[in-house]
Amino acid sequence: MTISTNGRRLFIARHGETVFNKIARMQGQAELHTPLTWEGCVQARAMGRALANYLGDDPIPQLWSSTAGRALQTLALVAEEIDADWHQTMRDDRLLEIDVGLWSSRTYADISAEIGPIVDMEHKLFSVRPEGGEFYDDVAQRLRHWISDQRFEQDMLIICHGMTARVLRGVLLGLEPMERFGAPIAHSLAQGSMVMIRDGVETLVIDGDGAGERA
Repeated sequence: MTISTNGRRLFIARHGETVFNKIARMQGQAELHTPLTWEGCVQARAMGRALANYLGDDPIPQLWSSTAGRALQTLALVAEEIDADWHQTMRDDRLLEIDVGLWSSRTYADISAEIGPIVDMEHKLFSVRPEGGEFYDDVAQRLRHWISDQRFEQDMLIICHGMTARVLRGVLLGLEPMERFGAPIAHSLAQGSMVMIRDGVETLVIDGDGAGERA
């Protein structure tokens, strides 16, 4: 079942590329303040300009972000392009990335060398639960709690994370849970992409040219 947004538009994007993304190192929730690379800043600026063009003379959306520094830094750059006050940002831990537990700060290559493949390459998702962390059903549960708290009285701009954004989109679009992952998960988008969802319909605002998800 799709989620009604009361006719309001939800602009959803992940943060720009970080120093950890660049070297395929896990971030999850423990590494809250890994900074953006220059390319990540360029991606954020491009998303902001695309959103500004999309909005035109429409009111500025309410700003939302996960509490991770990389999301807040991205939002600061996007906000500047749409002339929004970053200091008014609503921050929520429920928008954080999937918790990768004991994998945090380790590279994908090192973990795979130790325990075998950890990524389902077809779907670009973890194929196993991170040791001491979450899986996609856990992420979906906290995102549903966040959604249930929203009154959707104005448009919203939401900057979060690769895997979190895919689950959030899946829930809002009313997708069927993927049996292997236990949650509704939308298709992967390149870094630097932004979508708009309104009452169960998704529209692409900008199609980025960065890499795929990295937690």
